[in-house]
Amino acid sequence: MKKSILLFPLLLLFTSCGSHRNVSSLEMPFAKVYTAAWMQRAAEYDALCYQAFNGARLYLDQSLSLMQEDSKPLAIVTDIDETILDNSPNAVYQGIRGELFDTKEWTRWVNRVEADTIPGALSFLQYAADNGVEIFYITNRNEQERQGTLLNLQKFGFPNADDAHLMLKSNTSNKDERRAKVMEEYEVVIYMGDQLTDFPGYYKASEEDRSALTQKDANTFGGMYIVLPNPNYGEWESALSGYKRLDKIQQAELIKKKAKTY
Repeated sequence: MKKSILLFPLLLLFTSCGSHRNVSSLEMPFAKVYTAAWMQRAAEYDALCYQAFNGARLYLDQSLSLMQEDSKPLAIVTDIDETILDNSPNAVYQGIRGELFDTKEWTRWVNRVEADTIPGALSFLQYAADNGVEIFYITNRNEQERQGTLLNLQKFGFPNADDAHLMLKSNTSNKDERRAKVMEEYEVVIYMGDQLTDFPGYYKASEEDRSALTQKDANTFGGMYIVLPNPNYGEWESALSGYKRLDKIQQAELIKKKAKTY
């Protein structure tokens, strides 16, 4: 179900695109509101999500048909944010206040238990569980957000929504160790996420390495690797050289500089 939002004038954002002046501190947050609105209102966004989960179901059916009696049980490892739960209202809330991301406000949002489902996510994971596939939720949410996360998943009836299957961030955002723990007992047949770091081998990769790795894995996407669209934020930003050391005005300037034009 889509939630309606209050859209306000985005003139500043649009007029900046064709000019050479310096960007203001409001333009990046305004852009986040625009992309969140696309997630909430554009049927094309829904279509992309359904397309991803349709591919996942086809690949899962193929994998189930190839199982042997001595095979490990199958598992799906999925991210949560912008993969199965939609946090775009938080992006709007922070954007209209001129903020890009605030950790305390994010935790408050999580614990409100108001995130909706990503189109197609719930039905696909329920289908997988009905076919004997275990679901593990590997997320970089933290322990303060455990209860709110579980309540949100349970609210919609996501399978295996319990402490044993919810693997939160501890001392690192690298998900490799948590994925390895799942693989001790299960064969992971599908990874799902909205960031390349939701898939093995991409943690802390540079912008150039991300492109090279994506080309190498081209035939894996749409099968074992299921990527969901997320225009609001991403590891691609921090992969830009020096991005994390900049303030939000400088970050906006860097992105503007990196974007192709004519």
